Amino acid sequence: MVYKDIYDGWKADPEGFWMQAAKAIDWIRPPSKALFDENAPIYEWFSDALVNTCWNAVDRHVEAGRGDQLALIHASPVTHTTKGVTYRDLRDHVAEIAGGLLAKGVKKGDRVIIYMPMIPQAVEAMLACARIGAVHSVVFGGFAAKELAVRIEDCKPKAIIAASAGIEPGRIVHYKPLLDQAIELSSHKPDFCVIYQREQEISELIPAATMPGTASASASSPPNACRSRATTPPISSTPRARPASPKA
Repeated sequence: MVYKDIYDGWKADPEGFWMQAAKAIDWIRPPSKALFDENAPIYEWFSDALVNTCWNAVDRHVEAGRGDQLALIHASPVTHTTKGVTYRDLRDHVAEIAGGLLAKGVKKGDRVIIYMPMIPQAVEAMLACARIGAVHSVVFGGFAAKELAVRIEDCKPKAIIAASAGIEPGRIVHYKPLLDQAIELSSHKPDFCVIYQREQEISELIPAATMPGTASASASSPPNACRSRATTPPISSTPRARPASPKA
């Protein structure tokens, strides 16, 4: 089928087209229709359905026998290293992080700020939030403390997931001091922070709270299964930053 055929099919029957497309993912509760336009010009898609994004992105591929296939390939232009993560390992890492967040009281609808460089653990943190129905807000790793504080004020997160450091050409950016200062500047204080300890920078933690896979990881919580959520969730966003140098 060529593009024109697909386009003509959508044009002839938009509702039928998108309902057919919806069959390509797994639903906890399938939608009754695609477009909900009762409150136009505020539109919602599949809004009476329930779905878990993490399940569709990760778990179902393991269940389908693709667990040993690479889900992520991280090629760093800074460290000149390449690392692959299989669907099975990704599922296990994400479930462990999600279980830890739940054990610390994060629930569906809570906000979580992710303050990390562009590494696989940032993806794992996002998926862990989606797994339990929490809303994540990504703040570009290395943002100045004052700018991070503004985003903490706006988002009012229950938790912050951060890396200990970022790697830029010729230098290490120490994230933990920036995070500590941002929390001090903000009137809103998160309940807790989770720090991914990178080998280039081991931050002092008081009390210790680290992501799985680090030498100083705390006692692990039970892995968490996917939770359902509505298909039109609240969205948390941050202003777009100016282009920056590569980070790893």
